Amino acid sequence: MADRVNLVIPRNQTMLGILGMNDEHLRAVESAFPEVAITARGNEIAIVGAEAASVAKLFEELIMLVEGGEHIEKYNLARTIDMIKANEIPSDIVNLELIRSAKGKAVKPKTAGQRRYVEAIAKNVVTFGIGPAGTGKSYLAVALAVQALQQKVVNRIILTRPAVEAGERLGFLPGDLMAKVDPYLRPLYDALYDIIEPEVTQRLLERGTIEVAPLAFMRGRTLNSSFIILDEAQNTTPEQMKMFLTRIGFGSKVVVTGDTTQIDVPNGRSGLVGIEETLSNVDDLVFVHLGSRDVVRHPIVSRIVNAYDRAEHKGGEDDRE
Repeated sequence: MADRVNLVIPRNQTMLGILGMNDEHLRAVESAFPEVAITARGNEIAIVGAEAASVAKLFEELIMLVEGGEHIEKYNLARTIDMIKANEIPSDIVNLELIRSAKGKAVKPKTAGQRRYVEAIAKNVVTFGIGPAGTGKSYLAVALAVQALQQKVVNRIILTRPAVEAGERLGFLPGDLMAKVDPYLRPLYDALYDIIEPEVTQRLLERGTIEVAPLAFMRGRTLNSSFIILDEAQNTTPEQMKMFLTRIGFGSKVVVTGDTTQIDVPNGRSGLVGIEETLSNVDDLVFVHLGSRDVVRHPIVSRIVNAYDRAEHKGGEDDRE
């Protein structure tokens, strides 16, 4: 006999939020769990089938999202379905609020991988976050840096990236050195301006409490009481990576982010490739790998990442033949 679960939805508005306009969310759930029959009448949802318990848990999570003020969209519905299928509890993952953005929006991890990443940063001196575009590596690191600054855990934030030329030579760009490298640092500024009011960010930059600089500016320094983020680390050379990691001073925390599928460094000599094997036995240093399931941009980004992964895997098999 098939399993059956009946759920009573507390409010009509919650029911509408869960089912979606013209029941579009309900159809998406039915498509994801084809062996389960779902019937919605009044304020009750009846679920019948072998995976009835999982679908019931999904709807319970959606109820919590809607009751908590979230608006269910295709992207967060798909992400919630994926987590339920992976036996993860979405509410356990997203209930960790890190900080409020300049617009008052809660900044928090949205996937199990992002939660592991955030917890790793909290527990370790050096954390490597490695994964594709859209997994929140840089944004979450900046949010945690701002949190640490506000809580006076550190005295300053240092954000750095290698200024690697990708089709346009720095020498042909207008302005002085900082003007030339500014476009490479722009994503870090964007994250800052989203989390802190632009006027406040500007004051902190002027005081030196927040420093955004190319990686070359780190040479010869010892960085104490700082939250340091090295972004786009796949475009460092091995020598630059060693130089950066040996800048760490007392009371500092370091996050290194990168994507080994987007290496632009000349000759492909990336300081991120092979480093996990080199540093695997170093205490207080951890590697967190994020994947397509952790992408929180438009759903097509996750599909693009998966397509490239399949092509790369196929190419590797062809090479062995």
